[in-house]
Amino acid sequence: MQKFNIKDFVWTREPEKYIFSEDKIEIITKPHTDLWQRTYYHFRNDNAPVLQMTTNEKYFSFIVKTEFESKHRFDQCGVVIYLDSENWLKGSIEYENDAFQHLGSVVTNHGYSDWATTEIDASVKSMWYRLSRREYDFCIECSEDGVKYKQMRICHLWDAKDEIRFGIYACSPEDSSFKATFTNMEITECKWLAHDGQKPEKSC
Repeated sequence: MQKFNIKDFVWTREPEKYIFSEDKIEIITKPHTDLWQRTYYHFRNDNAPVLQMTTNEKYFSFIVKTEFESKHRFDQCGVVIYLDSENWLKGSIEYENDAFQHLGSVVTNHGYSDWATTEIDASVKSMWYRLSRREYDFCIECSEDGVKYKQMRICHLWDAKDEIRFGIYACSPEDSSFKATFTNMEITECKWLAHDGQKPEKSC
């Protein structure tokens, strides 16, 4: 298993304002930054700050705690696997208004994004994420206490070959800016266990 070292993180897009320390990363988002491709809205946004490390490991979990001062529609921060502009996934909380926000995920394959969400209270300002890989398949989970995790999504990335990049991101799609804080980062053995139910179909 690859050991976690915060110095292994590299910016895919470096924000103008951030603080990088041994046990904490703070990002101040810039207005009009986002990740989205085509579907429904028809626009393409590909300018969010992304901080990642590279791995060839086929089975692992990445854990991080996020704290955020989001206050404007679509402000967001969370976990990401960004391969290129048309192939990536992200999991985060997106602020909506003073009543609720969206806990959700986006998967983008070959230039088309989807968005799966559930509404949570706007008072939530901290969330843990656990991103797990099993070869080409991925699982995003969330937790309010870093102990009990709930599944958000299982998905497939077609272009997730042997080497992938994964990490964190933060952005403000509209005219806004906020501070996102990332702590308690670690890489562990894959916490997303092998399926013990229906057996895979045999290939012809």
